[in-house]
Amino acid sequence: MSKVCELSGKTVLVGHRVSHSNIKTNHRFLPNLQTKRFWSVEQKKFVSLKVSTHAMRTIDKIGLDSYCRREGVKI
Repeated sequence: MSKVCELSGKTVLVGHRVSHSNIKTNHRFLPNLQTKRFWSVEQKKFVSLKVSTHAMRTIDKIGLDSYCRREGVKI
């Protein structure tokens, strides 16, 4: 489970690379995952999570604790 966002659940997508001559080869689209420490106000401690950059932007806007409540994730 290394390529999965711990909060949003984003995971690997599978598709094709298409060449100029329209030859299709398999390709894995990986999520942009980063390991980051977040401060939890409710727990009063830092929590280290592997999250996507999309989830990071949302956490910056609304906070870690409210994001986890909205997504139904227990940290």
